[in-house]
Amino acid sequence: MKTYRALGALLTYPTGELIEALPEIRAALADERLIAGSHLAAIDGLLSHLSAGDLMDLQDEYVRLFDRIRSHSLHLYEHLYGEARERGQAMVRLQTLYKFHGFTHTSTELPDYLPLFAEFLSLMPDRTARTILSDAAATIEALHQRTAKRDTPYAAVFAALVSLASKQVDRALLAEVMRGGGSDDDSLDALDRAWEDAPVTFGEAAACDSLANAQQRV
Repeated sequence: MKTYRALGALLTYPTGELIEALPEIRAALADERLIAGSHLAAIDGLLSHLSAGDLMDLQDEYVRLFDRIRSHSLHLYEHLYGEARERGQAMVRLQTLYKFHGFTHTSTELPDYLPLFAEFLSLMPDRTARTILSDAAATIEALHQRTAKRDTPYAAVFAALVSLASKQVDRALLAEVMRGGGSDDDSLDALDRAWEDAPVTFGEAAACDSLANAQQRV
Protein backbone atom coordinates (compact mmCIF):
# COMPACT_ATOMS: atom_id res chain seq x y z
CA MET A 1 0.00 0.00 0.00
CA LYS A 2 1.55 3.25 -1.14
CA THR A 3 -0.05 5.27 1.64
CA TYR A 4 2.26 3.89 4.33
CA ARG A 5 5.37 4.53 2.27
CA ALA A 6 4.19 8.04 1.40
CA LEU A 7 3.58 8.91 5.05
CA GLY A 8 6.95 7.47 6.02
CA ALA A 9 8.69 9.49 3.31
CA LEU A 10 7.24 12.71 4.72
CA LEU A 11 9.03 11.97 8.00
CA THR A 12 12.47 11.70 6.39
CA TYR A 13 15.12 14.41 6.26
CA PRO A 14 14.15 16.96 3.60
CA THR A 15 16.17 16.68 0.41
CA GLY A 16 15.75 17.98 -3.09
CA GLU A 17 14.56 14.54 -4.16
CA LEU A 18 11.87 14.53 -1.49
CA ILE A 19 10.63 17.97 -2.52
CA GLU A 20 10.42 16.85 -6.14
CA ALA A 21 8.43 13.77 -5.09
CA LEU A 22 5.78 15.73 -3.15
CA PRO A 23 3.21 15.72 -6.01
CA GLU A 24 3.63 11.95 -6.33
CA ILE A 25 3.22 11.54 -2.57
CA ARG A 26 0.05 13.64 -2.61
CA ALA A 27 -1.34 11.59 -5.50
CA ALA A 28 -0.63 8.29 -3.73
CA LEU A 29 -2.44 9.43 -0.59
CA ALA A 30 -5.43 10.70 -2.57
CA ASP A 31 -5.71 7.69 -4.90
CA GLU A 32 -5.71 4.98 -2.23
CA ARG A 33 -8.13 6.88 0.03
CA LEU A 34 -6.99 5.02 3.14
CA ILE A 35 -6.96 8.12 5.30
CA ALA A 36 -9.87 10.43 5.99
CA GLY A 37 -10.27 13.74 4.23
CA SER A 38 -9.53 15.67 7.41
CA HIS A 39 -6.16 13.95 7.74
CA LEU A 40 -5.42 14.50 4.06
CA ALA A 41 -6.22 18.20 4.41
CA ALA A 42 -3.85 18.47 7.37
CA ILE A 43 -1.11 16.70 5.41
CA ASP A 44 -1.67 19.16 2.57
CA GLY A 45 -0.50 21.79 5.04
CA LEU A 46 2.79 19.95 5.44
CA LEU A 47 3.13 19.47 1.69
CA SER A 48 2.62 23.19 1.14
CA HIS A 49 5.11 23.98 3.89
CA LEU A 50 7.74 21.75 2.32
CA SER A 51 7.05 22.99 -1.20
CA ALA A 52 7.31 26.68 -0.29
CA GLY A 53 10.18 26.53 2.18
CA ASP A 54 13.87 27.11 1.62
CA LEU A 55 15.57 23.71 1.66
CA MET A 56 18.24 24.67 4.18
CA ASP A 57 15.63 26.16 6.49
CA LEU A 58 13.53 23.00 6.18
CA GLN A 59 16.53 20.86 7.03
CA ASP A 60 17.37 22.97 10.06
CA GLU A 61 13.76 22.77 11.21
CA TYR A 62 13.79 18.97 10.83
CA VAL A 63 17.00 18.56 12.83
CA ARG A 64 15.69 20.79 15.61
CA LEU A 65 12.41 18.90 15.75
CA PHE A 66 13.47 15.26 15.45
CA ASP A 67 17.19 15.07 16.18
CA ARG A 68 17.62 17.54 19.03
CA ILE A 69 14.47 16.69 20.99
CA ARG A 70 14.71 13.18 22.35
CA SER A 71 10.96 13.00 23.04
CA HIS A 72 10.40 13.48 19.29
CA SER A 73 12.75 10.69 18.21
CA LEU A 74 11.57 8.74 15.18
CA HIS A 75 13.03 5.56 16.67
CA LEU A 76 9.97 3.92 18.18
CA TYR A 77 11.66 1.83 20.85
CA GLU A 78 13.49 4.87 22.18
CA HIS A 79 10.19 5.93 23.74
CA LEU A 80 9.41 2.53 25.25
CA TYR A 81 12.81 1.39 26.48
CA GLY A 82 15.29 4.27 26.22
CA GLU A 83 18.74 2.68 26.39
CA ALA A 84 17.58 -0.31 28.45
CA ARG A 85 18.59 -3.82 27.44
CA GLU A 86 15.01 -4.61 26.43
CA ARG A 87 15.34 -2.27 23.48
CA GLY A 88 17.92 -4.53 21.86
CA GLN A 89 15.68 -7.55 22.38
CA ALA A 90 12.73 -5.74 20.84
CA MET A 91 14.92 -4.68 17.92
CA VAL A 92 15.85 -8.29 17.22
CA ARG A 93 12.21 -9.31 17.27
CA LEU A 94 11.33 -6.55 14.81
CA GLN A 95 14.20 -7.45 12.49
CA THR A 96 13.03 -11.07 12.64
CA LEU A 97 9.53 -9.95 11.62
CA TYR A 98 11.01 -8.06 8.68
CA LYS A 99 12.94 -11.11 7.53
CA PHE A 100 9.94 -13.41 7.98
CA HIS A 101 7.99 -11.26 5.53
CA GLY A 102 10.92 -10.99 3.11
CA PHE A 103 11.58 -7.32 3.79
CA THR A 104 15.16 -6.32 3.13
CA HIS A 105 16.54 -2.81 3.11
CA THR A 106 19.80 -0.99 2.54
CA SER A 107 19.11 1.72 5.10
CA THR A 108 21.70 2.23 7.83
CA GLU A 109 18.90 3.18 10.22
CA LEU A 110 17.85 0.90 13.07
CA PRO A 111 14.81 -1.33 12.45
CA ASP A 112 12.57 0.78 14.71
CA TYR A 113 13.06 3.96 12.64
CA LEU A 114 9.49 5.00 11.84
CA PRO A 115 9.93 5.78 8.10
CA LEU A 116 11.56 2.35 7.68
CA PHE A 117 8.74 0.70 9.64
CA ALA A 118 6.22 2.49 7.41
CA GLU A 119 8.01 1.22 4.30
CA PHE A 120 7.71 -2.32 5.67
CA LEU A 121 3.99 -1.82 6.26
CA SER A 122 3.56 -0.67 2.66
CA LEU A 123 4.52 -4.17 1.48
CA MET A 124 1.92 -5.92 3.65
CA PRO A 125 -1.75 -6.56 2.85
CA ASP A 126 -3.77 -3.72 4.30
CA ARG A 127 -5.33 -5.77 7.12
CA THR A 128 -1.94 -7.12 8.17
CA ALA A 129 -0.38 -3.67 8.03
CA ARG A 130 -3.11 -2.21 10.22
CA THR A 131 -2.71 -4.99 12.79
CA ILE A 132 1.06 -4.59 13.02
CA LEU A 133 0.71 -0.82 13.15
CA SER A 134 -1.59 -1.17 16.17
CA ASP A 135 1.37 -2.36 18.25
CA ALA A 136 3.10 0.97 17.65
CA ALA A 137 0.02 3.19 17.78
CA ALA A 138 0.52 4.42 21.35
CA THR A 139 4.06 5.60 20.61
CA ILE A 140 3.01 7.26 17.37
CA GLU A 141 0.11 8.98 19.13
CA ALA A 142 2.58 10.29 21.71
CA LEU A 143 4.62 11.74 18.86
CA HIS A 144 1.45 13.25 17.43
CA GLN A 145 0.57 14.96 20.69
CA ARG A 146 4.08 16.23 21.33
CA THR A 147 4.56 17.65 17.83
CA ALA A 148 1.05 19.12 17.77
CA LYS A 149 1.93 20.98 20.97
CA ARG A 150 4.76 22.64 19.05
CA ASP A 151 2.32 23.55 16.24
CA THR A 152 4.35 21.86 13.52
CA PRO A 153 2.69 20.54 10.33
CA TYR A 154 4.56 17.25 10.82
CA ALA A 155 1.98 16.37 13.49
CA ALA A 156 -0.49 15.57 10.71
CA VAL A 157 1.57 12.58 9.56
CA PHE A 158 1.53 10.96 12.99
CA ALA A 159 -2.22 11.52 13.29
CA ALA A 160 -2.80 9.89 9.90
CA LEU A 161 -0.71 6.86 10.85
CA VAL A 162 -2.62 6.38 14.10
CA SER A 163 -5.90 6.52 12.17
CA LEU A 164 -4.79 3.53 10.09
CA ALA A 165 -4.28 1.19 13.06
CA SER A 166 -6.82 -1.60 13.42
CA LYS A 167 -7.24 -1.02 17.17
CA GLN A 168 -7.73 2.05 19.29
CA VAL A 169 -4.69 3.43 21.09
CA ASP A 170 -3.89 1.72 24.39
CA ARG A 171 -4.42 4.67 26.74
CA ALA A 172 -2.47 3.13 29.60
CA LEU A 173 0.55 2.59 27.34
CA LEU A 174 0.15 6.06 25.88
CA ALA A 175 0.23 7.56 29.37
CA GLU A 176 3.37 5.57 30.13
CA VAL A 177 5.09 6.79 26.97
CA MET A 178 4.06 10.38 27.66
CA ARG A 179 5.43 10.21 31.20
CA GLY A 180 8.80 9.17 29.85
CA GLY A 181 8.96 11.91 27.26
CA GLY A 182 11.83 13.93 28.69
CA SER A 183 12.59 17.57 28.02
CA ASP A 184 11.38 19.57 25.01
CA ASP A 185 14.48 21.77 25.20
CA ASP A 186 16.06 21.71 21.71
CA SER A 187 19.33 23.40 22.63
CA LEU A 188 22.62 21.64 21.97
CA ASP A 189 23.43 21.74 25.69
CA ALA A 190 20.19 19.92 26.45
CA LEU A 191 21.01 17.34 23.80
CA ASP A 192 24.40 16.72 25.37
CA ARG A 193 22.84 16.33 28.82
CA ALA A 194 20.26 13.88 27.52
CA TRP A 195 22.88 11.57 26.02
CA GLU A 196 25.91 11.95 28.26
CA ASP A 197 24.97 9.09 30.61
CA ALA A 198 23.36 6.78 28.06
CA PRO A 199 24.94 3.30 28.13
CA VAL A 200 26.30 1.97 24.85
CA THR A 201 26.78 -1.71 24.06
CA PHE A 202 28.99 -2.95 21.28
CA GLY A 203 30.02 -6.32 19.96
CA GLU A 204 28.75 -9.67 18.83
CA ALA A 205 28.18 -10.91 22.37
CA ALA A 206 25.48 -8.33 23.01
CA ALA A 207 23.72 -9.20 19.75
CA CYS A 208 23.80 -12.91 20.50
CA ASP A 209 22.49 -12.31 24.00
CA SER A 210 19.57 -10.32 22.64
CA LEU A 211 18.80 -13.02 20.10
CA ALA A 212 18.84 -15.74 22.74
CA ASN A 213 16.29 -13.85 24.84
CA ALA A 214 14.05 -12.63 22.03
CA GLN A 215 10.37 -13.57 22.10
CA GLN A 216 8.28 -14.30 19.04
CA ARG A 217 6.34 -11.06 18.95
CA VAL A 218 6.96 -7.45 18.04
